[in-house]
Amino acid sequence: MNTQLNKTNNKSVLTLSALALAMALPASAATVLTKDNGAAVGDNQNSITAGERGSVLLEDVQLIQKLQRFARERIPERVVHARGTGAHGVFVASKELDDLTIAAPFSEAGKETEVFVRFSSVIHSKGSPETLRDPRGFATKFYTDEGNWDLVGNNLPVFFIRDAIKFPDMVHSLKPSPVDNIQDPNRFFDFFSYEPGSTHMLTWVYSDYGTPASLRKMDGWGVHAYKMINQSGDVKYVKFHWVSQQGIDNLDGKEVAKVQSQDFQHLTRDLYQEIGKGNFPKWDLYIKTLEPSQLDNFEYNPLDATKMWLNVEETKVGTMTLNRMPTNFFQSTEQVAMAPGNIIPGIEPSEDRLLQGRVFSYSDTQMYRLGANHQQLPINRAKVDVVNYNQDGAMNYGNTTSNVNYQPSHENVSENPIARRSQTELKGYVQQAAIKKQQNFAQAGVLYRGFSKQERTNLINNLAGDLGKVQNSDVKHKMLSHFYKADSDYGTRLTKAVNGDIKMVKQLAAKL
Repeated sequence: MNTQLNKTNNKSVLTLSALALAMALPASAATVLTKDNGAAVGDNQNSITAGERGSVLLEDVQLIQKLQRFARERIPERVVHARGTGAHGVFVASKELDDLTIAAPFSEAGKETEVFVRFSSVIHSKGSPETLRDPRGFATKFYTDEGNWDLVGNNLPVFFIRDAIKFPDMVHSLKPSPVDNIQDPNRFFDFFSYEPGSTHMLTWVYSDYGTPASLRKMDGWGVHAYKMINQSGDVKYVKFHWVSQQGIDNLDGKEVAKVQSQDFQHLTRDLYQEIGKGNFPKWDLYIKTLEPSQLDNFEYNPLDATKMWLNVEETKVGTMTLNRMPTNFFQSTEQVAMAPGNIIPGIEPSEDRLLQGRVFSYSDTQMYRLGANHQQLPINRAKVDVVNYNQDGAMNYGNTTSNVNYQPSHENVSENPIARRSQTELKGYVQQAAIKKQQNFAQAGVLYRGFSKQERTNLINNLAGDLGKVQNSDVKHKMLSHFYKADSDYGTRLTKAVNGDIKMVKQLAAKL
């Protein structure tokens, strides 16, 4: 829905790009989706943005309500990333990045910044076996001398969806049924059959990357594009990539069964044991950067979380070493509150629609789980003085002594202009519409063709194991058409593996 407000003869006239949507629904129309107050929802697929490249707007009541309600579905376990393992360490910058950013960790070569990393499963519950197929969270809290910065990512470079308004629905489909509490491929493939952009991430997850052999032996990715801002206010878009110095090691289907029969918590045990032995794991941090003017130089939208920046050079900017396990699991790993909204001067969120929603949702979730004062907990507390007038609330053990709890005031507390947000040029209309240049299948095909012969076979077997359980023929063949569109060999082999109709698959793929 695109809206434009025109003033004609001193009257405000609302024009709609699709006038038919404003007409009354026919009596035979399907049940209307509503917000909690009963009001109809106009678009449940796209967040409201300031134009094609603009930020998501706080006035999007449906987005905010969905994320707020979603964050409050569980007490006290996290809804996603419930099972986690954390470790302390240090990040050392390999070079100064003054040309790119004023962010404290990159201010000079050799600069050391304390970190805490939480690895996690995404979908499965707190007590689930670590052998289960799942993306793995890779979240790093940097305790910088400009405040805490959280780089909250995964072990895979992309995600299933590109808009946060779909996140609660996606997780609902992947979680157990609300009726019988059973996880069911019929449910999540039903959802993904309407999300062709998920093809890339599904190819990653159903490869052996979905079942890592060791937390030490997997890469980490920021997934989203962020912004870096230097002293002059110049902006570059950036993507982050943790590269394991231990290499990458995954489990195939047979290895998963063997490991699970012996140790369902192999990832946690391995990390504790190796760090305990003094075998401290290390990751090199690499970045890719783009000028704002380069965003239109691709056949896809670089701010789309379902896409990698292929053929863009990476630069190493530092190394992280994990060298100490927590002395108490709950106080550290369970209470650490990672959130993309924890940023520092020199780093900002991009206009990535999924990231824009996460900036709100993660902070809101942590506030719900741990309380308004969760950042006063030792594991979350900044290493620098925190000066603001947020007050009271449960578990507040700050040391308020001044009668002044407002700003501005006669006290010498003021803003720092260096921390102001960068300026982003906007044009167009406030809109609620899907992004352009979606290119839903190409990178999934690139990934498939980049796998070895054995990795392709494992991918087909892994996917067929779940897709073959789908009873609805339309859903199954829609999914098959997505994989066929990515790569004809990929789709053909998978269709054969689940006894699908290749003729129907080709017909559906031709319409995509």
